[in-house]
Amino acid sequence: MVQNSMRLLEERTGRTAQAWAKLADRDGPAGASARRDWLKKEHGLTTNYAMWIANMSLGEGLADMDAAAYLEAAEGYVDAMFAGRRAGLKPTYDHLLETALALGPDVKACPGKTAVPLYREHVFAQIKPSTNTRIDLGLALGDLPATPPLIDTGGFAKKDRITHRIPVSSPGEVDATVKRWLRKAYDRNR
Repeated sequence: MVQNSMRLLEERTGRTAQAWAKLADRDGPAGASARRDWLKKEHGLTTNYAMWIANMSLGEGLADMDAAAYLEAAEGYVDAMFAGRRAGLKPTYDHLLETALALGPDVKACPGKTAVPLYREHVFAQIKPSTNTRIDLGLALGDLPATPPLIDTGGFAKKDRITHRIPVSSPGEVDATVKRWLRKAYDRNR
């Protein structure tokens, strides 16, 4: 997915990811977070592109650029996310992931270090352990009103993909309502 996105980046901007990384290293501020914000504000890049390029400019995130390296690292990302005090959330994660993958044969999970985005054509949801006792199921629902159990993330105003979230603390909380909102995010991503 990242490799395809990098090809699209060059088509859309006329610069390769490597060229963007050199620019960020040369002209951008120090630190991944500051560079990400700079790339978004000054160059209009989306959150994911800005994150990948900022990390790349600092010599990080290289597993995202190579399919074999990513596949080797991905399982470790999930293990690390649910280690220690968050180990109790692993059954909830497993249930959310199973529920999402059952939406259709085109659903892909692409674990990162802090969250597991779920893709169809684009990200339609993400599973993110937010505390030691809660996972936030992030959803790409655009400008839909946030009615309970949905919580507005402020993402729509920031032009982020994930615009809403539902807090989930146990597999039993993945009820018909949560499944309905997950399906809605999946269906909107056509």
